[in-house]
Amino acid sequence: MASDWKPIPLVGAGVIEIRVHAEGEHRVFYVAKFEDAVYVLHVFAKKTRKASSLDVELGKKRYRELLERRK
Repeated sequence: MASDWKPIPLVGAGVIEIRVHAEGEHRVFYVAKFEDAVYVLHVFAKKTRKASSLDVELGKKRYRELLERRK
C-alpha cells in the first residue's frame, strides 16, 4: 500500500488516488477491487491544490468504460 493515498468515491467505488511527490505533484487513479487485474484509470501532474474537474471526469468516464467491458 502506498504511504500517501486516499479513496476517491466520486470517481467510482473502490477507486484510490496515490499521491506522488517527486519533481512536482502527480496523481494516479486506480482500482484494485477485481481479482484479475489492477486498472489504472488516469495519471496526471497536479498543478493546483484540488484535482481539476477534467481529471475527475476523465477518471469517472474510464471507470464506467471499465465496468461496461467487464460485463
